[in-house]
Amino acid sequence: MNWEPWTGCYKTSVGCEYCYFYGTYSKRHGQNNITKTNDFDKPMAKTTKGAYKIPSGKIVATCFATDFFLPEADEWRIEAWAMIKERPDLEFLILTKRIDRFMVSLPSDWGDGYDNVNIGCTVENQALADYRLPLFLSFPIKRRFIAVAPIFEQIDLSPYLGGIEHVTVGGETGREARLCDYDWVLGIRKQCEDAGVTFWFKNTGSLFKRGGVIQKVNPYKQHSLAKELGINIVGDSKLF
Repeated sequence: MNWEPWTGCYKTSVGCEYCYFYGTYSKRHGQNNITKTNDFDKPMAKTTKGAYKIPSGKIVATCFATDFFLPEADEWRIEAWAMIKERPDLEFLILTKRIDRFMVSLPSDWGDGYDNVNIGCTVENQALADYRLPLFLSFPIKRRFIAVAPIFEQIDLSPYLGGIEHVTVGGETGREARLCDYDWVLGIRKQCEDAGVTFWFKNTGSLFKRGGVIQKVNPYKQHSLAKELGINIVGDSKLF
C-alpha cells in the first residue's frame, strides 16, 4: 500500500541523477514543483459505511515517489504526522535522502518515536553513508532501516548497524544506469549477517556485474533475478 501525500521532487545527491521517477530520462523530469495530491488524507479516508479505506494491519509505503522531508512540505508534514498518529493500526515506512531535516516539523509528542513508524535512510556511496548515518543514528527514532539504493561502490556499513533493523540493497534502473557489482552487494550482506540484521537484495539494476561478467538486465527481470540469487536474510522482518 502506497501513500503519496505530495508530489514533485528534485536532486539532492548523486543517486538522484537518473531517478526512475524524476531523473533526467524519466517521464516526470522537471516536475520539481511540490504540490499536495488528492491522496493527502488517504490514511483517514473512510467508506460510506464508516470503515477506513486502508484496513488495519497494512504496511504503508509513504512518499516513496518523493521525499517526506522536503522543505516545501514542512507545514503539510505536521498534518501528515497527525494522521500517522491517528492510525496506530498501520505501519508506515518512510524512506528519505534528506535525513538531515528529520527534526523539522517533528511532533511535540514524538518522544523517541511512534511505534508504527519505520524510518529509512538512503545512502549511495561511502561518503554519503559516513555523512547521513551518524545523523540518522543520533535522532530519536524507534525503528530504523537503511536503503543502499542505488549502490555505486563498495560500502562499509558495519560502524552504523547497531540499532538498525534491516538493510535493503538495489542497483540503478534506466538507460543511463550505473554499474551494480554483485561483490558490493555480498559485502553488505556479510556485514548484516555479522550484525544480526535482516537483508534484502531488492533488484540488480540495469547494469549488473557478477562473476566478472557485466550484463544488461531488463527492468521487469531485475527483482526476480535478485531473488533467484537466494541471498536474502529474512528473520522476522516485514519489510520485504
